[in-house]
Formats: sequence, C-alpha cells, structure tokens
Amino acid sequence: MHNVISPASHGGQRPLFALSLGSTLILSALAQTSLAASGTPATDPAAALAPVVVSASRFPNDPTFPPVAATVITAEQIREAGIDNANEAIRKLGGVYGRQSLAGPRDFPLDLRGFGTNGDQNMVVLLDGVRISENELSTPLLSSIPIENIERIEIVRGGSSVLYGSGATGGTIQIITRRPQANSGHGTVVGEVGSQGLRGGRALVSRGWDNFSIDASYAKSRSDNWRDNAQSSQENLSSTVQWFASDWRFGLRATLSRADFGLPGSLTQAQYEANARQTSKPLDRGSYDNDSVTAFLERRFGAFDVAAELAHREKISRSSYVSSASSAQVNIRGTQFSPRLRHVIDQGAWKNEAIAGIDLSEWTAYNNASYGNSDAAQRSKALYLRDEIEFARNARLAAGVRREVFNQQSDSGLYDRNSAVNAWDLQASYAPLPLLRAFAKTGQSYRLATPDENGYTALPTGAVLKPQVSHDLELGATLGKTGQQLTLRWFRHRLRDELYYDPTANGGFGANSNLAPTRHQGVEVEGRLQLTETLGVNATYQHIDARFEEGANSGKQLALVPANTFTTRLNWKSGQHSADVGARWVDRQRMGNDFANTCAKMPSFTTFDARYALRVSAWEFALTGTNLADRKYYSQAYDCSGGSVSGIYPEDGRAVKFTARYDF
Repeated sequence: MHNVISPASHGGQRPLFALSLGSTLILSALAQTSLAASGTPATDPAAALAPVVVSASRFPNDPTFPPVAATVITAEQIREAGIDNANEAIRKLGGVYGRQSLAGPRDFPLDLRGFGTNGDQNMVVLLDGVRISENELSTPLLSSIPIENIERIEIVRGGSSVLYGSGATGGTIQIITRRPQANSGHGTVVGEVGSQGLRGGRALVSRGWDNFSIDASYAKSRSDNWRDNAQSSQENLSSTVQWFASDWRFGLRATLSRADFGLPGSLTQAQYEANARQTSKPLDRGSYDNDSVTAFLERRFGAFDVAAELAHREKISRSSYVSSASSAQVNIRGTQFSPRLRHVIDQGAWKNEAIAGIDLSEWTAYNNASYGNSDAAQRSKALYLRDEIEFARNARLAAGVRREVFNQQSDSGLYDRNSAVNAWDLQASYAPLPLLRAFAKTGQSYRLATPDENGYTALPTGAVLKPQVSHDLELGATLGKTGQQLTLRWFRHRLRDELYYDPTANGGFGANSNLAPTRHQGVEVEGRLQLTETLGVNATYQHIDARFEEGANSGKQLALVPANTFTTRLNWKSGQHSADVGARWVDRQRMGNDFANTCAKMPSFTTFDARYALRVSAWEFALTGTNLADRKYYSQAYDCSGGSVSGIYPEDGRAVKFTARYDF
C-alpha cells in the first residue's frame, strides 16, 4: 500500500496577480523585441550575470542546445530565499506542487503534472546525472544533498523517458553541484535555532589545487515539529574528491544520511477540528540509514565527449507501529551504470548533436516484518539514441528513441517476469524573433511498477502490474530573456494502465492497480520580472484537469490533484540588506478514495512566508517565518466514506527561525 498526501484548506479567491504579472512581462519583452529587431541595444537588468548553461542531454551542455523552456533555480536565488534544502527550493522557487511529508524529515512528495498519490513516482530526480529517485515507493532524499554545494537546479517538465527512462512522464529535476575550481578554497558555517524546538547546524569546506579538489560537508538538525509525535532528527555527511583538467574530469562522491522520526498518523475530521496538533499514534516511529557512493567520469576527444557514472546505494528503512503491534525492516541495495557518448558537428549554418547511451541497473530488497518476510528484485538494461540539429541559429529539431528490457522477480511473491518497453520523442522549436521562441513536443513515456507496488495488488498469485505508458503532447512559447521572461505551456498526457493505489479495489480494502485509461491535461505559466535593480518578482501558475477517460469512472476527476496552484516570490536586495516574501495558493481537490466524485472537495488554502537578512562583512544574520498567518489547514485526506472525513494529515502552523552564517 502506498500512502500519500495532498494539500488543502479554507476558501480564497483565485489570484489575479498572475494576469497582471503576465501583462507586464509581455509588454516589457515586446519592447525588448522591438529594440533588438531595430538593432538598438536593450537594457537588460540581468546582463551582468554569468550565463546559466543547462544540461538537456546528460552532458555538460553547449549553450546552443539548452532544454527549451526549462526552469532554472540558481544558488543565489536559493541563498537569498533562506532555503536550507533542495526539496524546499523546488517547491518555493520552482513552483512545483508538494504535499506534506508523512514523516519528520522535510522531503515532501513532489508532483509536476497532477499524478496525485504517485506524483513523485512520475518524475525523475538526478544529482549530477545520477538518478536518486527511489525504486521503492518513497520520496527521493533531497534533504541529504548539501545545499551550499548546489550550483543550480534545472526543472524540465514533460515526458523525458528517452533519456531518463522509467517514471519521467511528468518531467525531470536535475540538481547540479559546483564544479571544481583550481587553486581556490572556500567554506561556510551555518547555525539555526527556531520555534518548535528547531536546532541545526551545517558546514561546508572546499579546496582546489592545480588538478585536484576536495569538498566535505556535514549537517545535523533536530526539531519537535508542529504535531505531537512528529519530532525528527537528521544527520548528513557528504564528500567529493575530483581530478580534473580542461578536457577531462574524474571523481568520487560518498554520502551518508541518517534520520529518526515520529509517525504521528492521520486524524478524523472530529479530531482535526478539536486539536489539529494531536497524534492518533503517539508511539509509532521510523528511521533510515541511506548511504551511497558514486564514481563519475567526463572526457573529451575532439568532437566526441564520453561520460559515465557508476553508483551504488544501500538503505535500511525501519518502522515500528505500536498502534498496530507491527514492525518492519527493509534492506535495499541498488546499483546503476550509465556510460554514454556524444558527437557534435559545427558547420556554422547548422550544428548537430548526436547522443548514444546505455543504462544498466539492479535493485534488490528484503523485507523482514512481524507480519511476514518478503523479497523482490528488479534488473533492467536500456539503450537510447538521440539527435538534435540546429539551423541558422534559430530553429531546432530533435528526435530520440529508447528501449528498456527488464526483469522483475520475487520468491515470496511467486513471480519472475521478463518484459520490454519503448519510449520515443520528437521536439521542435523556432525563434521568429530574437526574444520569442515557440516549441512543440510529442512522444511516448513510461513507468515500470516498483517491487513495492507488485507486492500489494489484487491480481492472481504470480501476476504483476503492467507498465504504465503515456502518449505526451506539449505546445508552448517563451518570450523575453533572463531577468524578464514569460513561458506558457499547454500539455496533455494520455495514459494507459496508469499505476496508482486504488482504495476502491480488492473489495474496498484497496490495492496497487492499473487504472482504466486516464488523461492529464493543463496549462503552465511561468514569469520572471526584474522590476528595478533591487527588486524582482517571479510567479508560477498551473492548471490541471486529470480525469478517467474510460471505465466505470469515465469523466470523473482523479483524486488528490488540485485544479489550480499558484506560487509567487518578491525579492529585494540593497547593500547589506535583503528580503524575500512568498505566497502559495492551492485550489480544492478530490479526497484520496473519491474516485466516484461523490464527496465534497478538500478546501483550498493560501500561505505566506518571508525572510529578512543583514550582511555584516563575512557574516549574515537572517530571520525567517513560514505560514505567517498561522493558517489551519490540511494537505491530505484519504477517506470520506459515508460523509465522514478521515485520513487527514494537517500542515504545520506558524514557525520562525533565526540563522547565522559565516563565509570564509
């Protein structure tokens, strides 16, 4: 069974700010377009910034081939917002919808395009090209990545299975760490103290010589958190050593993560109204040890680039449910190897990039539980090819294919299955004006059932779930450039055999299932505007209509998918002072088991957060507040049987923290 979460709260009108920001951006960008066309240089507030080069092809990218309409979050944006983990940066700065975590650590399940319960299973998260999305039904541990070592985060929405394989229908999130710097060194020490018993500290030290660099980071935090029995403690240690020159790089990275947390459980509507902070399970607890080591290589041979990663992960996950007199320990091992080759031809009037790669992976798990032991394994081999050509510096055409062969087996589950699945995509973009680029994308993406999903189904003994297949279509345009930009996308994903936890299956007891055909369709708007030299604003709006297209619930909305979400941030910086204010609005959504759409929807909610910082020499002091209005709302409700709501997971109330940072 896969439990998930999804926000809600009390009423509120839909924001008009998205319209006003969009109008301002359009007028500003059109003015710049006119100037560029006439040959008069336009004033660009961000012109002094270093160019951000994004990675569309699993290689450090040539600026000619950036992913179209990608969302890029820079290290400076993360720091100015006072964000202390990558998950929070993706939600607040990238506008990605996230649901309240069921456990203490702040790894909220993320959802790029309205996949509800399995939102975080329908996107791929990578750290420097290495997949960190879990093959088990759990959220990627983004909190284990040292935030001070992140150079940027790239969010590419839409089907991406050709390059990244299973689970990339919603898109990809690539976290890229800082490149080694020869003959330089720096360090950072951060301390935090706040409400709800928050205590934390972290440190990063990096040093580079002629052809060698090393960095090390350590972080430890604890908090009582807002609810009873929601306390958590977390400890992360990471180190990377690299050897490098102008045309090659080789390195080793090791990360160790430890976490211990309470499991407060869900509430009924009556419990929530009486005291939303209470726990229904005061003695339930969980913990994990997650260790990984990665070797990576990049090498250039003239027009050819070679790259590869070999990564191994071991995780021990423990849970103790005193409320149900049960406990479990899951031992997980995963290994992946991803060699690839790129060839670039530059003929002036046109440029071509060809990529070929192989992905090999192996994953095993053994579950030792009080209610019985089980095992599972999954192995896969994939080959992909992709080619992209640019004409006259303003038109691009790309095509790619992928075939993945996989085996799923379990002695305890009595299955051993070999199968294969394919992905393809075709993309095109054209810039009719210097500041306007239109784009289109179509293709097929897929997701394989995880061993956890195959472990709890209503299928006959020995049977497993079918792969999920999505036919993807996206149209859009980007207007403007860095500092003043507006992006609009329309998308549609038509899915066959969508993998989902169906609470109505198995005689009402629920089971992981292949749903009848579904459709996820919507619009995304992203805008960024530098109002003055000291003041900037960005906003993200998303509308999603996710429904069954066939079957008993044809035409009904899917559960736990808000119809609309909106996030915006205002950033001000002047001399030693800076401030950052953000707002998030989430529309109503169906409760977890409401496949027939007979229950009232979860209420919408709006929250605000803010940060003020003062820089004094090498020191920075900051005060940060979240849910400033102390709004009472919940982000998850599983059940509304008989009109009685239960399975509620409340979101946190107001919290404040003070941070001191020293850079050297």
